[in-house]
Formats: sequence, C-alpha cells, structure tokens
Amino acid sequence: MRGGPTFLSGSPRPGAAGAAPDGARDRWRAWVLAARIPTLPAAVAPVLVGTAAAAGSGVFSALPAVAALVASLCIQIGTNLSNDAYDFLHGADTAGRLGPPRATASGLLSPKEVLTGAYACYGVAALAGLYLVALRGWPVLAAGVLSVAASLAYTAGPWPLAYRGLGDLFVFIFFGIIGTVGSDFVQTGLVRSQAVWASTAVGLLTVAILVVNNLRDIETDRAAGKRTLAVRWGVRGTRLEYAGCLAGAVAVPGIMRAAGVLGDRFWLPWLAVPLMGMLARTVLWRLDAPALNHALGRTARLLLLYSALLALALVLGGT
Repeated sequence: MRGGPTFLSGSPRPGAAGAAPDGARDRWRAWVLAARIPTLPAAVAPVLVGTAAAAGSGVFSALPAVAALVASLCIQIGTNLSNDAYDFLHGADTAGRLGPPRATASGLLSPKEVLTGAYACYGVAALAGLYLVALRGWPVLAAGVLSVAASLAYTAGPWPLAYRGLGDLFVFIFFGIIGTVGSDFVQTGLVRSQAVWASTAVGLLTVAILVVNNLRDIETDRAAGKRTLAVRWGVRGTRLEYAGCLAGAVAVPGIMRAAGVLGDRFWLPWLAVPLMGMLARTVLWRLDAPALNHALGRTARLLLLYSALLALALVLGGT
C-alpha cells in the first residue's frame, strides 16, 4: 500500500503537509477535522426516520432511540477516522487533493492516533449496542457486528470496499436500510414494510453525499488506484447517479402513499425539492472543487432536512 505502515507510529509523518498542532485547542480541532462533522447527518437521518416510523405506529421509547443514535454516530465517526488514516496510507489523500484537508495527511495526527480514536468509537458503539441486544436479541447483534465490519472494510484490509467500487452499495445498505429498519426494529421488535420503504429514501440521499465526494475526487482517486464507481463510470455516469438518487428520494413518499404505508401528510418531504433542484444544477454542471465541496455539505444538509420532513410525515400520518 502506498505510504505504507511505516508511519503507524505515535508521531505525525515527517514532512507531511502542515505543522503538528500546539496545545489542546489545536489538537481538538484536528480531531474535529478527522471526525468530518459535516457528514454526521448520515448517522442521524436513519435513526430519526426509523424512530419516527415506530412512533407513527404508536410505539416509542426514548432510551432505545438514544442508544441507537449513540451507536450510529459512533460508527459513523469511527468510519470517518478509519478512512482518514487508511486513505492516507493507501496514498489516496495527497497534496493534490481537492477536498477539505485531512488530519492524517496534513500531519496533524498520526495514523496510529487516528486509528486508536476509531477503535474507541467502535467500543462506545458496542456499549450502546449491548443494551439494544439485551432488548431485542441476536438480530441487533448481527446488524451491529456487520456494521462495524463494513466500516473497517470500507478502506482497510486486503480488499477495501471503497477501492473496488462497492462503497455506494454498502453506504445504501448500512446507512439506509440497516440504520433505518434497525431503528424501527429496536422500538417495535418487527421488520416492517413502512420502515423498509422509508429506508430506501434515506439510503439514496446518503449515497448522494458520497457521489459528490467521489465526483470531485475522480482524478486523484484514479491516480491512487481507488476504483470508485465515479472512476469507473466517469463524470457523466456519476452525475446521472446523483440525479437518480435525488429522483428516487422524490418518488419514495408517493410510492409509500400508494402502497398504503404512509398517510395523507406523505407530501411533506417534497418541500425539500427546491433544494434538490439547486443542488442538481450545481452537480450536473460544475466540476470545480469549491462548487462541489459546497454541494457536498449542502447534500448532507438536504439529507437531514428531507429525513426530518419524512419523519414528520410518518409521525403525523403514519399507518
């Protein structure tokens, strides 16, 4: 692997871009950077929608919802930290990177420090998960183990998923279906069609965040041997994927209404359509890094807005 495990030490890589931070405040900022806070709507959205699906059916308990949210956030942050370290070690994060700076590649934190932080996050997720396992049994255990394994396998190991064009699929499965259906399941104890349908919209918009990221990084990923779908499909195909994700999310509430699993407030998520239109215009016509970085952050906010509106529709008009 490029960059090699030589730099798995307690000190930042010699010669890395940027100077090592001085003081607790600078180190805190480095950890915030590594955690990639703007991506955390991907962890909040499935719990919000899944919990709302249960509440709309008359089932809600605060403690399982909080435990699910803690586990989801910790797995997301652990994934981000792991990716920060392993993308650097694989040579995907270089001085020519167009996105925001990465903590490991900038020399702000060492790979060993970042990976230790990732494992700590997985540990906290496991503690939250133990309560949910006690509540709902082996399905929760299986989902949790698979989620952590997929998180690590995303950029780590001998066959990293993101480097084989499987990132989009796994994001859809784990941040969409498993996260949403699982959040409903810990409340109801059931796998319900309403939650499954809602999970597809959450998954599609979460994938859209990744699509913008990979569209921006096509050239640097190609040079590093990171064969994302964007690298495989090119600019045109990646733009079509983004448009398809947005269109699918628009379609889901109407399909749920037609299927009889969403009530007469099904139209609420469509209030996010104007934002979708503005984002689609940017992603479909712009390739400069500042525009795509802006679109990436706004796509994450779109996911949160859409999910909040869908959650409201489920609570007010769920069936």
